[in-house]
Amino acid sequence: METDPCQGEREEMVEFQIRARGIGDPRVLAAMRKIPRHLFVPKGYERAAYEDQPLPIGEGQTISQPYIVAVMTEQLELKPQDRVLEVGTGSGYQAALLAELAATVISIERLEDLADRAQQNFDRAGVTGVRVVVGDGTQGYPPEAPYDAIVVTAASPTIPGPLIDQLAEGGRLIAPVGPRECQDLIKLVKHEGRVEEIPLGGVCFVPLIGQFGWRGEDRL
Repeated sequence: METDPCQGEREEMVEFQIRARGIGDPRVLAAMRKIPRHLFVPKGYERAAYEDQPLPIGEGQTISQPYIVAVMTEQLELKPQDRVLEVGTGSGYQAALLAELAATVISIERLEDLADRAQQNFDRAGVTGVRVVVGDGTQGYPPEAPYDAIVVTAASPTIPGPLIDQLAEGGRLIAPVGPRECQDLIKLVKHEGRVEEIPLGGVCFVPLIGQFGWRGEDRL
C-alpha cells in the first residue's frame, strides 16, 4: 500500500487543532484522521491544507477551516444508519467526512464546475457513498427526504424553510445564519414538528445563493 506523505500532518491537525479544542467524538476524529484534506484543495495549496484556515477553491467559494468543519460535523450527532443532506458541496471535503459517518449522503452544489471537481476529488481520495446533485440547495432535495441530518455550508439570512420541512423527526440541522459578512452558527433539532434552536457561536461563511437564501443581486 502506498504511504500517505501527509499522514503526519493530518495527525497533528487532529491532535492540536481539533481534539485539543474540545472535539471529542471518536468517530469524527477518526474520519478527520482518515480523509486526505490535501486532495480537496486546489493545486498549489496542498502545503496549507492542514493549517486551521479556510482556503479558496475557485468560483468565489472556500473550503472551511478544519476546526469549523469538525464542530459542524460533531454537532450533527451522526449515526451509522443516518441519511444526510449537505447544502453546498464545494470541494467535497465535508461530504467525504459525512460519508465516513453516515449511510447515505446527498450533496447539492449550484455550480456545475465545482460539482464536477468535487466528484474528481472523491475519485482521487477513494471516497464512495456521496451523491452530488447540481441545483438550488436552498430548496433541499425532496426525492430523498426526510433527512436525519442536514448541514448547510454557506450562510443565509434565515434557515430556508424547505430544509426544515425535509428534516426528519428527531433530525438535526446545522447552518450559519445572518448577514453576508459574518453569522451565527445555529443548530436546529426537530421535536414533534417543532424546532429547538441552539446557538453554537460566531462564524464567517460565503453567502448561500438561491430562492430561499441570498439572491445574486442582494447586497449587504
